[in-house]
Amino acid sequence: MEIRSTTDEDLKVAVDTMHAAFGIFPGTPAEDGGGVWWSALEMDRCLMAVTAEGRPVGTAGAYSFELTLPGEIVVPVAGVTGVGVLPSHRRQGVLSAMMRFQLAELRERGESLAVLLASEAAIYGRFGYGPATHLQKLTVPRHRAVFAPTRAPGLPETGSIEVRNRSECGEILDEVYDRYRRGQPGALSRPHRWWTMRAGQPPIAADARHIAVHRDAGGVPDGYASYLRESGTLTVDETIAVDDAVFTALARFLFGVDLVTEVVFHKIPLDTPLRWQLADYRAVHASDETDWLWVRLLDVPRALTARGWSTDGELVLDVDDPFLREHNRYLLTVRDGKAECGPTDQEPDLSLDVRDLGSIYLGGIAPSTLVRAGHIQAHHADAAALADALFRVERAPHCLHWF
Repeated sequence: MEIRSTTDEDLKVAVDTMHAAFGIFPGTPAEDGGGVWWSALEMDRCLMAVTAEGRPVGTAGAYSFELTLPGEIVVPVAGVTGVGVLPSHRRQGVLSAMMRFQLAELRERGESLAVLLASEAAIYGRFGYGPATHLQKLTVPRHRAVFAPTRAPGLPETGSIEVRNRSECGEILDEVYDRYRRGQPGALSRPHRWWTMRAGQPPIAADARHIAVHRDAGGVPDGYASYLRESGTLTVDETIAVDDAVFTALARFLFGVDLVTEVVFHKIPLDTPLRWQLADYRAVHASDETDWLWVRLLDVPRALTARGWSTDGELVLDVDDPFLREHNRYLLTVRDGKAECGPTDQEPDLSLDVRDLGSIYLGGIAPSTLVRAGHIQAHHADAAALADALFRVERAPHCLHWF
């Protein structure tokens, strides 16, 4: 078996192989090649596993994204996608070979981080990826969606909302999302090509949707909600807001749409204040909580020094990377929001797998949680609390981009 890089000429066979691996059939692209999820594939970043007879049996790709880290720091990141092996060739080492080849290639490109969305939770931990963000679905009966009085001066509705068709506001969506993701830890960029090629799920895709666009007092767009009403249910694909006041204004608008019995919000962060804003606390039904963005550190010192930090301190991390057969110990020193990290022979505070380092990296998972779960070993009584203090973030990471 050979693992090789692909070119644009390999697009059709790669797409067919990906879909066969998942047991589904590809859709039909538009005349310009857009309108399907693989329109934005970067073929120079895709891999194909090929048998000795030349038959493709597996694929793995990567997108060139930017990831917002704690401290509103934006860094390049590889978004791993299209990973699959034909059912006839599973459990024969094909996936492991592709993952090892890909990680080596990402390092050669100088990338310190990789991310993915896991189709199955049990697969990617063994390759060093850890779940780092989570999201949920919220269902609210419209007749119970009454906002309680508030004392917070920043939350009353400001600005204005206009309703547009998806087909006429692509540029606005692109600009608003880009502004939002730069200030939201855990968020990924959406390259302009994604919007122009309509490559993804609504509202990136060309599916018919209404878009509620929020504008600030100066008329500048600063939020939107993509929604569809069917049989009394208003389904909100995506709600993007630069702050809580904009989200609140959009929620008020959506709850006010006529001929609706319930509003369903998808891809909402777990720490949303919406439940607390309503007069009836139980009106919000949360369901379908799931992991979303999985993070993999490729260069531990570079990754740790890239993000922002809110507390000073020192921590010795003993990091095991069994998939790449690496084991290293690092001293992490944080001063005035910036970190230094390098090899050390000091006694460790924590011993952990690289996948667990990926889970705590964005600050959404407390190290002490993984200590209690038996994933991370704390070597003294204060180690977990020290790690919690260092990795703690002011704003929980959230990612809703599908790739």
